[in-house]
Amino acid sequence: MTMMTPQPLDQQEDEEMLVPHSDLVDGPQPLVEGPQPMEVAAAESNGTVENQAIDEPQASHFTWTIENFSRLNMKKLYSDAFTVGGYKWRVLIFPKGNNVEYLSMYLDVADSATLPYGWNRYAQFSLAVVNQMHNKYTVKKDTQHQFNQRESDWGFTSFMPLSELYDPNKGYLVNDTCVVEADVAVRKVVDYWAYDSKKETGYVGLKNQGATCYMNSLLQTLYHIPYFRKAVYHMPTTENDNPSGSIPLALQSLFYKLQYNDTSVATKELTKSFGWDTYDSFMQHDVQELNRVLCEKLEDKMKGTVVEGTIQKLFEGHHMNYIECINVDFKSTRKESFYDLQLDVKGCKDVYASFDKYVEVERLEGDNKYQAEEHGLQDAKKGVLFIDFPPVLQLQLKRFEYDFMRDTMVKINDRYEFPLELDLDRENGKYLSPEADRSVRNLYMLHSVLVHSGGVHGGHYYAFIRPTLTDQWYKFDDERVTKEDVKKALEEQYGGEEELPQTNPGYNNTPFKFTKYSNAYMLVYIRVSDKDKIICDVDEKDIAEHLRIRLRKEQEEKEDKRRYKAQAHLYTIIKVARDEDLKEQIGKDIYFDLVDHDKVRNFRIQKQMPFNLFKEEVAKEFGIPVQFQRFWIWAKRQNHTYRPNRPLTPHEEAQTVGALREVSNKAHNAELKLFLEVERGQDFHPVLPPEKIKDDILLFFKLYDPEKEELRYAGRFFVKSSSKPVEILTKLNELAGFSPDEEIELYEVCLILCHAVHSNCPWLFSMYGSLFVYAIFFDILQEIKFEPNVMCERLDKRASFRFSQIEDGDIICFQKQPPSESEEQLRFPDVPSFLEYVKNRQIVHFRTLERPKEDEFCLELAKNHTYDDVVERVAQRLGLDDASKIRLTTHNCYSQQPKPNPVKYRSVDHLLDMLVHYNQISDILYYEVLDIPLPELQCLKTLKVAYHHATKDEAIILNIRLPKQSTVGDVLNEIKTKVELSHPNAELRLLEVFYHKIYKSFPINEKIENINDQYWTLRAEEIPEEEKNIGPNDRLIHVYHFTKENAQNQVQVQNFGEPFFLVIHEGETLADIKLRIQKKLQVPDDEFSKWKFAFLSLGRPEYLDDADIVSSRFQRRDVYGAWEQYLGLEHSDTTPKRAYSANQNRHMFEKPVKIYN
Repeated sequence: MTMMTPQPLDQQEDEEMLVPHSDLVDGPQPLVEGPQPMEVAAAESNGTVENQAIDEPQASHFTWTIENFSRLNMKKLYSDAFTVGGYKWRVLIFPKGNNVEYLSMYLDVADSATLPYGWNRYAQFSLAVVNQMHNKYTVKKDTQHQFNQRESDWGFTSFMPLSELYDPNKGYLVNDTCVVEADVAVRKVVDYWAYDSKKETGYVGLKNQGATCYMNSLLQTLYHIPYFRKAVYHMPTTENDNPSGSIPLALQSLFYKLQYNDTSVATKELTKSFGWDTYDSFMQHDVQELNRVLCEKLEDKMKGTVVEGTIQKLFEGHHMNYIECINVDFKSTRKESFYDLQLDVKGCKDVYASFDKYVEVERLEGDNKYQAEEHGLQDAKKGVLFIDFPPVLQLQLKRFEYDFMRDTMVKINDRYEFPLELDLDRENGKYLSPEADRSVRNLYMLHSVLVHSGGVHGGHYYAFIRPTLTDQWYKFDDERVTKEDVKKALEEQYGGEEELPQTNPGYNNTPFKFTKYSNAYMLVYIRVSDKDKIICDVDEKDIAEHLRIRLRKEQEEKEDKRRYKAQAHLYTIIKVARDEDLKEQIGKDIYFDLVDHDKVRNFRIQKQMPFNLFKEEVAKEFGIPVQFQRFWIWAKRQNHTYRPNRPLTPHEEAQTVGALREVSNKAHNAELKLFLEVERGQDFHPVLPPEKIKDDILLFFKLYDPEKEELRYAGRFFVKSSSKPVEILTKLNELAGFSPDEEIELYEVCLILCHAVHSNCPWLFSMYGSLFVYAIFFDILQEIKFEPNVMCERLDKRASFRFSQIEDGDIICFQKQPPSESEEQLRFPDVPSFLEYVKNRQIVHFRTLERPKEDEFCLELAKNHTYDDVVERVAQRLGLDDASKIRLTTHNCYSQQPKPNPVKYRSVDHLLDMLVHYNQISDILYYEVLDIPLPELQCLKTLKVAYHHATKDEAIILNIRLPKQSTVGDVLNEIKTKVELSHPNAELRLLEVFYHKIYKSFPINEKIENINDQYWTLRAEEIPEEEKNIGPNDRLIHVYHFTKENAQNQVQVQNFGEPFFLVIHEGETLADIKLRIQKKLQVPDDEFSKWKFAFLSLGRPEYLDDADIVSSRFQRRDVYGAWEQYLGLEHSDTTPKRAYSANQNRHMFEKPVKIYN
C-alpha cells in the first residue's frame, strides 16, 4: 500500500476544486470555475456541513490501477464502483484534462441516475496519483462536499500537470500504468427543516441577510453577556425613535426578540440603523473589525447616560510597553489600553504559548542598540507586561496573516489549543507588570468560541456559547441553535488535521487525514471573580416600558398576520371601487385607467357568507342602503385591462361570496373586484339605480385642462350603443361646466400589454385598455403613436358607439378647445401630447461621484430625452455654459453604487437606456464636471504620474493627458514642460512601482493606451548620469528599504519607502556603496549608523559586512525583471503603515466595516 503525502498547507489554499457536470464537460470550460474547496462564496448557505453531517463517519480506501494509460483515447474514464457507508462511489478521471492542461479527477456518486428525487450525501475524501518510484512525491489532494442531484461529482479540474504525469522519469507512469487512490469517509445527513431551536434549546437564532453570519455570531456572543445586554436595555430611547435610524433602539429590539421570540430573529433593522444598504449585507466583513467598530459606536452613544463607561468596564484592560537598559539605570514605559488582544496562532501550540510570545523579551544590542536619551546607545530589553486584565477578555486569534513570500493573505489552519479555564497568574504572574494589583485573581472561564469555516477567500461563521458557564454548550449557526458537548466546542475547533477511523483495519492500515478548515477565530473568557456580576439576571423590569409595548405590539401584529395567513383559505377579499375612489385617484395616481384596486376599501369576508349579507356590511361602511346598491363585476379583457363589465344578477347576489368569486375570477385568487354604482338624486341622496337594458352602455368620463395640465374624473352615465357621441355633447359640457354649445372631440387611447417600469410609478404602464378622449379640436381624424403599444386616436363623433366598438366600462375624456393663438404657449395643448408626457416623464436624482449616497438635485425629465437633452438640462441646473463638460455615470441597482465605467459621449440614445440595469430601472444618475469637453477627453489617455525631482524630497503628482496612441516618450516630453529639471538636457524615465518595488521601466516607444495607473504607481524621474555610462563590468541593481519582523518563528520582510536604482562597480565594497547611498539619500550620520545592509533574494535577507564585495551577489540578468533580488536597507519605518498591517486578520479584498449613524 502506497503511503500518500499531503501537500503543504499553503499549497492547499490555492487548489481549485470543480464539478464536471455531465452537461458541461464536453464544452469549453474555464480554468477556474465554481467554488473553491472550503472557501465558499460570501453569500453563504445557512445549512453548513457542520450542521448536516452528525454521525460518526465510515471510511474506506480504494486503489485503481489503470494500465496502458498513455494509450487511452476516451475523454473521460470511470473506475469500478466501490461502497463506503452504504453508498456506491467511483472515481472519474479525464486522462487528457477537462479542457485544461492538467489531469482532472473527481469523486462521483456511482448510482446517481437511479437514486430518488432529493437525495444527498456528505463525504470527506482525498484523491491521489501514486508516485511509484518515490512515495514522498505522491500527489494527494483532499476536500469535502455534500453530493446531491445537481452536484453528483466533485473534485479537482487541475489536479496535476499533464506534463508531469506523462513524463516517464517522474514516476507517475511506470510500464504505462497509473495508480490512483481514493480515501472516502461518509457521514449520514439528516433533515433539519422541521427543527425547532426554541423548543430544543430554549434559544433562537438570527436570520442571515446574505453574508451576515459573521455579524450573527458576534451579536449572539454579546447578547449572552447579560451585563452587556442589561446595559443596552438601559440606554435611553423613546417611543418616537425609529429603530432603522437608532442603533440603541435597534439593538434593544434585537436583544428583546432574542430573549422572548419563539422563532429566529431578523437583523435588517439593526443593519439599517448602521446605515447599511443591501450591498453591505452581501459583503462579508471581518468579525473582529465589526466588534471594534460596534463597541466604539456604542461607547460613544452611551456617553452622558446612566450606562456610560460600560464598554470600558467590561472589555478594557491595560498593558505596559517598556524598554529597560541593561548597563545603565534607565527605563522607558508607556501605558496603553486594549479592548481585545490579538494572539499569534502560527508557531504557538496553545493560548499560553501565545501569551508567552506576547510578553517575550526582545534584546536590543549590537547594531540595534537603544538610544537612551542622555546615555546614548545602550544594550536594552524591550517587552510588554499587563497592568490589568478586563472582566471579559476577548482574544482574537490571528488565523489570517499576510504572507510576504507569496504576497497574499493566507489562513493558518494549524492546531491551536485553548483551555476551559485560563490562568493568567500562572508561574508567579509572569504576564503581569510590577504595578499590577496582585490581589485580583486572573482566573478565567471560557464563555464563547467563534468559529470560521472556510479559507482566506470567504467562508462561514458560527459560535459555540455556554450562556451560564455550565457544562452545556450551544452552537449558534445563524437561524439554528443546537446543543453541543464540550468536545465539539473545544477540541474540534482547535484546527490542525483530523484522522478518521478505519472501518476495515486489516484492509487498509493507512490513516486518512484531512486538514480541518473549521477552527476557532475568537475566544471570549469571563473572569471567575466577576462571573456573578456579569452573568446576571435580565428580565422585563430592565426593559423600558415603551420598548416592551412597542415589541409586544409587533409580536401581536406578527401573530395576527400568521393567523390571517393560516385562515386565508376560508375568506375572500372583496375590493369595492366607488366614484369617490375614481375622483380621488384620476389625475394623481391614475391617468390611463380608472382605479388602483390596491387603494380602494377592501373587505375580508368568509366565503360561506351570502352576498346579500355582505351588502349589509357595505351599507354599514358607506351609509348606502342595500336597495340603492348595484354592484358591477370587473372583467379582464383580451388586452389585459380591467373594466366594469356587467352588473350582478339577482341570482348571483343570492349566492355565497365564495361561489361568486369562483364564477367571476378564473385566476383562482382570493380577491373579488367590484364597482359600486350609486345613483344620486337632486338632493344628492341615494336613489334606485335605473333599469339597464341590453342597449345601455355605462361610460366613464375624464376632463383635461391644458392650462393647468390636469386630468380629472368628471363622472359617468349610460348611453345607448346605437347613439352617437355628438348626441351627448351637451351633457358632457354640463358635466364640465362649459357652455351648452361648446364643441368637443373624442379620442381613443389604447394601452396594450404595457407593464410598469418604475417602482415609484407603478401606475404608469400597469393601467391598460382603450381610453376615449373628446376634445375641442379640428374636425378631422388624427392618429398619434407614442410607441408600438400606446396609441391615441380621434373618435368619429358621427359614428355610433357600437360602430366604434365602445362597450361597458370604457372611458371618454374631453377638453375645452384653447384659442389657436395660445397653442404655442401651452406645453401640452391637447390630450395626446399630455399623455405622451405622462407616459415618459421621469424624476431623476443626480449625485456627484464624490458623494454617491447623497442627492445633489432632482430633475423632471422624459424617458425619451436624448443624451444631449439630459446633459443640457444638467448643465442648465449647474449654471454651466458647455454641456459637453458633463460626464454621466449610471447606477447599479444591486450594489447601490455607481457603475465602474462612465457613460461615453452620445453612446446611448435615450435617458431610459441610462436608467435600465438588467430587469430594473433606476432613478439615479451620477455626474461630474470636467475641465475639458468629454469628446476631447475620450480621445485622450489620462495617466497619474508621481514625478520625483533629482534633489527635492517631495514628489509632484501630475495628471498627464495625451492622445491614446501616444508613447511613453510623449509622456516624458509632456512632463518636462511641467516640472523643474536639474539641467536642460536631463533625460527622464517612467517606472512602474508596486508595494515599494520597481517592477518595470517602460520603453520609450511603448504605447500608453494599455498602461494601468489604477493599481500600480507610475513614477517619473531623471536618469542619473552614472547610469548613462555603465561599464561592461558594472551592475544596475534595485535598492529597497525594508523592516524585518521575527514573527511566527519566521522572518517577515516588509518593504516601505521609495525604491531606487544604483550602479555598483566590479570589486566595490559595501563600505564604498554605503557612502554613495548616504550621500544620495542625505541621511544624517547618527541615523545612518543604525542602518543595516543585506542582500535579499525571494524575501530572505543575507546581511553584508563593510568589506563584502557587493557585485558578486548579483547575477547578470535583465535588471528590470530582477526585483526579487535587491540590496536592502534595513531601518525603522516612520511612514504610515499599509492598510493590511493595522489588522493582520483582515482579508485584503474586503472593504472596511463602517457604521454610518
